[in-house]
Amino acid sequence: MTNSVRKVAAAATTAVLGAALAGCGGGAGAPDAGREARMGTPAASASASASASAAGAPAASPRAGAPAKPPTMAPGPNGLTPVFERAKQRTDKTVALTFDADMTSDQGPRAAGGEHFDNPALISTLRTLKVPSTIFMTGRWAEEYPDQAKSIGTDPNFEIANHSYSHHAFTSPCYGLPALDGAAARADVDRAFAAFEQAGAVNTVPYFRFPGGCYDDQALRALSTAKVTAVQWDVVSGDAFAKDPVAVAEQVMDGVKPGSVVVMHCTRSAAPVTEEAVRRIVPELRKRGYRFVKVSELIGK
Repeated sequence: MTNSVRKVAAAATTAVLGAALAGCGGGAGAPDAGREARMGTPAASASASASASAAGAPAASPRAGAPAKPPTMAPGPNGLTPVFERAKQRTDKTVALTFDADMTSDQGPRAAGGEHFDNPALISTLRTLKVPSTIFMTGRWAEEYPDQAKSIGTDPNFEIANHSYSHHAFTSPCYGLPALDGAAARADVDRAFAAFEQAGAVNTVPYFRFPGGCYDDQALRALSTAKVTAVQWDVVSGDAFAKDPVAVAEQVMDGVKPGSVVVMHCTRSAAPVTEEAVRRIVPELRKRGYRFVKVSELIGK
């Protein structure tokens, strides 16, 4: 799919979902452009050639105490960072629920004022329901909630992937997010991994999700030396600022196909009904024969 086609598709998705895709890390109220980006609205992305790479290339070197190397994808054309959206094996009824633990670099005062960017109840429910999950965490979130980051990152039920440190854009325009240049973007990824390590998380994987879902070839080139696989999604949950967990659950269940990656959020203030929606999604999809897996299992297929 060309850039232009991807942009049209992204615009159509945004138009349909509207305010349900409002921004992660924002407070209550109507979403603005920056909030849309923080909640993972599909946005301009690179040429399909970058995402068509074969799976199975060696992963980045694991950090001390980490489990065996998870699978990554081979670099794309001209060495660009590869992009994964959905498993190629589409007959096996597996699905990956992914949760963005978002916090931007400037939201410390809001957290100090009592705003909750975490969601312990959601993590507890995932454990109780025994749902393997991938948490795309910002480094700033790990710094704000180090005990939770360690708990998630030492639980074999979860794997922690990189959602940048600052949650700034890696290409512009991206829903009003401030943009990083190539060198700053690369450093931002390293800083997030360092924050996970500082918190004591060991179940980290070499996967990266662009803030706002925004990327282009320049962003993929900037990250090429990080040896990560960029992970997007094919199912948008619509949990951003949603008030109806039933509607969120139905949107997920209507969109899931074998090999799907679902984007949801681990942020109470911005996605308050996610935990309740998950309690509806999991048993229903299991009734339909689906098995929940981490992103690493989908990439490894």
